[in-house]
Amino acid sequence: MMFDDVEKPAGSLDSDEAFDLLQDLGRNTPEEIRRQRSHFRLAIKAAVVLQSGNASDILAMKVKGTTGDVSEGGLSALFPIPPRVGDIYRLQFDRSTLDLPLTFARCVRCRVVREDAFEAGFCFFSPITLPETADTGAESPLIS
Repeated sequence: MMFDDVEKPAGSLDSDEAFDLLQDLGRNTPEEIRRQRSHFRLAIKAAVVLQSGNASDILAMKVKGTTGDVSEGGLSALFPIPPRVGDIYRLQFDRSTLDLPLTFARCVRCRVVREDAFEAGFCFFSPITLPETADTGAESPLIS
């Protein structure tokens, strides 16, 4: 067979593993993702600036976005351009709305909301402590 001659790179998936992963991905509906979350989330609208987590690339990109929700382990936010999944970013929050320090996080997902809006999920490298008081700009501050 034609494909049997191709050398398999180290650490790559065989077709059965790839199929199983695609099936798992298909089951990741928004409801299922919310069910699997390990932390409560604070629904909050706050400005966030996204920059490369790599110090030598910090001036190469500076994108302003808006948070949707934040937990001690990560956040979701909306940006005008898509961050790269797997890359490490530096996140700086508008401290007048969300009093959190400069934080480093890995982008774990990104989806197109519309042509000029991309929702991205980030996982913090270190857990954060959510502020006790915050102007959430939302009806219900906690979502599971």
